[in-house]
Amino acid sequence: MTSVFIDGESGTTGLGIRERLAAIPAVTLKSLPSDRRRDPSARRDIMAEVDLIVLCLPDDAAKESAAMAASLGNAAPKVLDASTAHRVAPDWVYGFAEMAPGQAERIAAARNVSNPGCYPTGAVSLLRPLVDAGLILADYPITINAVSGYSGGGKAMIQAHDSTHGPAFELYGLGLEHKHVAEIEQYGSLNRRPIFVPAVGHYMQGMLVSIPLHLDTLPGKPAGADLRAALEAYYAGCDLVRVVASPADGKLEPEALNDTDRLELYVATNEKHRQAVLVARLDNLGKGASGAAVQNIALMLGLHTGVGSR
Repeated sequence: MTSVFIDGESGTTGLGIRERLAAIPAVTLKSLPSDRRRDPSARRDIMAEVDLIVLCLPDDAAKESAAMAASLGNAAPKVLDASTAHRVAPDWVYGFAEMAPGQAERIAAARNVSNPGCYPTGAVSLLRPLVDAGLILADYPITINAVSGYSGGGKAMIQAHDSTHGPAFELYGLGLEHKHVAEIEQYGSLNRRPIFVPAVGHYMQGMLVSIPLHLDTLPGKPAGADLRAALEAYYAGCDLVRVVASPADGKLEPEALNDTDRLELYVATNEKHRQAVLVARLDNLGKGASGAAVQNIALMLGLHTGVGSR
């Protein structure tokens, strides 16, 4: 048996992780009473009792909690951080197991792992293979458009949409300083800062991330089929990431993978006009959050859950 403490278990991601872990017989979940969750001594004591802690906290609180765990020395548990606090930190391993060959093994060997963001999971899954294959230059001016269900916005946004129905659709982050940009740039193998335009729709969960491309501006002027072949080769053998044929009606809706941990990748092309759009579809609460976290927990604790990374 292995034991896990979720620091911040009452939030959307924490609840999702708890529900998934409860279904794994080899995991024992440890919790603090609600009146002791802000007690530093109680939190430190429970950290010393468990094999792994999950941080589902705001960034500053996650940094504080990670430092508290590290202060335990030899008794320190492994740490999985679901916040954005450590995603580009050099001494933390990025928890996207399918991102590159050997990444799952690096996660399994790590003491500290940062869980990816939902938007970066989609963007990096599309960009990394094509940049590494030389089909997209690292300094290509990438634009990323994405839409998520409102559950990705946290408690305040969920309450707003549930109580007042919220707007049907809205762009946000138009200051072009979204906190996920650094993560996308680093793990997408880019050396030019991408333009990232996120949006939220009036539905609970589900996500589409799209990247438009002019094929004649890419090295070697590839066809759309070349991009798809590179993605298929990169993710061959992956259980959760699949390259899927573009739908015949030219439409994709964001909720098809809800309540799963799958990630689908598409290459939509118009060869007449030499244009393409890369699209990733995922559940922002599944492969984009809690599902990815449990996949990382399984790797870090050596659990066999029936789903491999490659």
